[in-house]
Amino acid sequence: MARKPGQTGKPDIPPYFNIDPETAAGKLADPIDTARFAKAAAFATRGRDDLARRGYAPDGAKRLRKFSTWEVCRYLIPVNAAHLRRVLRQNPDLPQGDGEGGSKWFTLEEILRLRDFFAKEGVKDRDYRAWRPEGLPAKVVAVANFKGGVGKTSTCAHLAMSAALDGYKVLVLDLDSQGSMTSIMGGKVEDEWQTVFPLLARDYALHLVEENRVREAEGQAPIPFDETLSEALKVSPRNLVQKTHWPNIDLIGAQLNLYWAEFQVPVWRMQMRSWPLWNSLLNALEGGGLLDDYDIVLLDTPPALGYLTINALAAADILLVPLGASFLEFDSTGRFFDMIYSTFASIEEGENRLRRAEGLDEIKFEWDAVRALVTRFDANQQTDLANVIQAYFGDFMTTYRQEMTAMVGQAGEQVSGIYETDYRDFNRETYVRGRETFDRTWAEVKEVILGTWWRDQQMAEAERKVV
Repeated sequence: MARKPGQTGKPDIPPYFNIDPETAAGKLADPIDTARFAKAAAFATRGRDDLARRGYAPDGAKRLRKFSTWEVCRYLIPVNAAHLRRVLRQNPDLPQGDGEGGSKWFTLEEILRLRDFFAKEGVKDRDYRAWRPEGLPAKVVAVANFKGGVGKTSTCAHLAMSAALDGYKVLVLDLDSQGSMTSIMGGKVEDEWQTVFPLLARDYALHLVEENRVREAEGQAPIPFDETLSEALKVSPRNLVQKTHWPNIDLIGAQLNLYWAEFQVPVWRMQMRSWPLWNSLLNALEGGGLLDDYDIVLLDTPPALGYLTINALAAADILLVPLGASFLEFDSTGRFFDMIYSTFASIEEGENRLRRAEGLDEIKFEWDAVRALVTRFDANQQTDLANVIQAYFGDFMTTYRQEMTAMVGQAGEQVSGIYETDYRDFNRETYVRGRETFDRTWAEVKEVILGTWWRDQQMAEAERKVV
């Protein structure tokens, strides 16, 4: 066996050779029983809480930082700094910001007030406030892919923050029992009754109430309610919503017990085949008034096409599918699209067979738009494969590829978004480049949202003219 120049002793062989079984056995601990997992989970919980609190204030609360005059004028309100200072001097009732001299620091609440002022008093052809047509419901955006590690939660969180900085009122639903989005947003969730679980249970319970009315009219015995369903009927969707450290982002959080929904939902479905389980989340959003309370609803889904993800997809107007520029993620995403087709085509076929027999209108699932988004992109190594993915997915793809930057990585280590990171912790160029990663993503998503809203508005006006 050859040796490296100047090397003496053992030949240069791969590390998997010459492993002695007896020595290897001596390094092993005793066999692992189930209790050991509880111990590991407890250690992980302590570590997770410790790491999560790196982005928290000393009192354990998460707070949003303030934004400088430079940030306000460059990113948030289309005015130059000199004009902003002049307006503030002329209007002492407006938020004046903290700090001395020309650089002031403003809370997001103060910035939203300044937006409202400029929308009334500023130049007429500038968009000081983000557009939303009156009388139309919020747009529901689901971020989904059953491949883990593709940046779903990071993308969803930054879209929520981007939309909030743009002036929209945002509701985020964490449908992943891992609760990563809940951690980013500083949410506190004690058990499954503070997640979307009671919304699914409530929808089934309401369906059961209607079924029992029919059974009673036909002289049949009612189907009994268990304690879970009785409690779910008392739940209001609005009561599950919690405030976050962002003034215009609210949250319905998640925790580990939410995973039990994946086992309970099919049990309910088997008990009552007429229950359209896929509509539970949408029914809660509509019936609970949440589509009127917010401008944009973002759904962060688990990395699986289970019942929670099916509900998210059925509720969504727009579907975003993050994926990395690798063969495995491209292949997995293609299979994800195939499973969406198989699942929803099967639902349509089964439901419409019954509807045709009863003379009812058929159902059809539709989405305003679908976009696949390349995340964690390295232009030096992945451009060729990204171009191939773009060619095959065609108009499903966003134009911009979300680059992985040092700033994005550091923000992730601190369990916070790049918009929550103080730009003074970086040089100005690093901050601008890191922020552009998600600004450009939001720009494409916002364009889709505004386009679908405008199309909805035109259709609504056309319908009114017909009537």
